[in-house]
Amino acid sequence: MDIVIRAAAAAEYEELGELTAQAYLRDELLDFAEDDPYLDRLRDVAGRAADAEVIVAEYEGTLLGNVTFAPPGSPLAQIAGPGEAEFRMLAVSPQARGRGAGEALVRACMVRAQDLDGVTHLALSTTEKMLGAHRIYDRLGFVRTPERDWYPVPGLPLLTYRVEL
Repeated sequence: MDIVIRAAAAAEYEELGELTAQAYLRDELLDFAEDDPYLDRLRDVAGRAADAEVIVAEYEGTLLGNVTFAPPGSPLAQIAGPGEAEFRMLAVSPQARGRGAGEALVRACMVRAQDLDGVTHLALSTTEKMLGAHRIYDRLGFVRTPERDWYPVPGLPLLTYRVEL
């Protein structure tokens, strides 16, 4: 399968927001389901694109998934330290899982980070439930950084990973 990786177009923001929201809902990653306030953030692709880079995976005109790449200095970088970029909100449509879109998006973030002067590492946060994503991170050489784990809200632990570029 020839997955195309590219920047998101403004005309796709609404569809990408819904794809992201549905991926999180289907995987039961939101404590309050449809009432979870984080859904607004997931659906706000235009807001993310204003502060970071939204990268999409597409196959024959169908959007398979997307990820938000936060370069150093981006307000969306939550855990990145000096010399690090970060990615967030990796989501693949439930219908597109198992085709390599998630891994292609993570690889695109790695390449994007390598292209930035002074960036030597790529970091991310994930939940304990995102097991499919954990397999991708392990396969691509990311290592757990438990000393950086954090809680964005009480009761929601986020695990952290990082890879040297």
